[in-house]
Amino acid sequence: MDRPNILYMHSHDTGRYVQPYGYAIPTPNLQALAEQGTLFRKCFCAGPTCSPSRAALLTGQNCHSAGMIGLAHRGFSLQDYSRHLIHTLRKAGYKTALAGVQHVDRHGAERIGYDEILPQTGTAAGVAAAAEQYLRAAAKERADGGGAQPFFLSVGFVRTHRVYPEPGPREDARYCLPPAPLPDTPETRHDMACFKAAARELDMGMGQVLDALRNAGLEGDTLVICTTDHGIAFPLMKCNLTDHGTGVMLIVRGPGGFDGGKVCDAMVSHVDVYPTLCDLLGVDRPAWLEGESLLPLVRGEAEEIHDEIFSEVTYHAAYEPMRAVRTRRHKYIRRYDDRGRPILPNCDGSVSKDLLLEHGWAERAPQPEQLYDLVFDPNESCNVAADPAYADVLAEMRSRLDAWMERTDDPLLGGLPVPAPSGAKVNDPDGLSPNEPVRTVP
Repeated sequence: MDRPNILYMHSHDTGRYVQPYGYAIPTPNLQALAEQGTLFRKCFCAGPTCSPSRAALLTGQNCHSAGMIGLAHRGFSLQDYSRHLIHTLRKAGYKTALAGVQHVDRHGAERIGYDEILPQTGTAAGVAAAAEQYLRAAAKERADGGGAQPFFLSVGFVRTHRVYPEPGPREDARYCLPPAPLPDTPETRHDMACFKAAARELDMGMGQVLDALRNAGLEGDTLVICTTDHGIAFPLMKCNLTDHGTGVMLIVRGPGGFDGGKVCDAMVSHVDVYPTLCDLLGVDRPAWLEGESLLPLVRGEAEEIHDEIFSEVTYHAAYEPMRAVRTRRHKYIRRYDDRGRPILPNCDGSVSKDLLLEHGWAERAPQPEQLYDLVFDPNESCNVAADPAYADVLAEMRSRLDAWMERTDDPLLGGLPVPAPSGAKVNDPDGLSPNEPVRTVP
């Protein structure tokens, strides 16, 4: 098989809140992509915060293994930029290009090493237009006889990051259902209507790119990977280690078995994307990869590739060290601080956040250990860590997490707190908002 082109489309803060996952959020272009490709119902990010999640996917490593324990625009960076996916692809004969967001280096994409960085405006339409122009040029190059070299095109959308647009006629707040962790009130319904408007703009942008791919005659030769970094930017979701924060969309279409409208229920992680591409392209996996290939799942050779999935937070706006392990039945979350109140700067401002604060959220102490039975408590709202009936499960989940932290040389094992790099900008954990004044690490 000739090596396919790779179109990697990614969004901000979308979780699984799109139509193919059953939500009343019309995203017809993503729905069509799912019906043509493979939808992974239980994909999880390696960290429910922007740069660490992206770094994990693009290096095939857990966030702390990649060195990305905080946000790139606040001064955190990859430990080794040569481990970024594009360098393995370049050795396999690929040319690489970026349109839109990358968010793994604060200085811009030049340090990452893309062959081409496409000029565009920051809007979804602007990013899509830049990608469209690139795809037309790639098709022309192939038609002129010079297109033997496959491409990797990363197309990054800011949507659905806050600030959201106001809802339009199709997003009537009266008929919206807020996300599961939040109460159903006029405020949260309006907030969700605004999210739906952002999702509509995201879907239109991604649809424009997919149309351009088809119009360029490149659809049959291109593997499309569509995902997001983590859960949506609502309280108790983004930057939280429940499935509300770590559950992400992943839709893949194209060569290798990712076609036919398949739906996969196996647990998979963002760190599995890199080894999947290595196996699909027939190139050696780099020694640092920590994921597994998705190919056995889509080819019907395996029903599962993981019996445990891990996720983590170290820094977001503020320091909040947490680790988690998930099996099909249980979720275990451990905090590494002694906080008596939530770390509110790690939650973006919104009317939903204001509502919780009005009802005393700031005084609710975080739980140092959390254990959830995902069959009887899929919303992870009833912590059974202190329930004697779950003592054996708790011991097992603690052991799984400890073993992973040892295996991956987690910096939390070296003592607390984990230091931020010099020059990093961090919020006071006792603050209320990520927009408050920050401290620069000396």
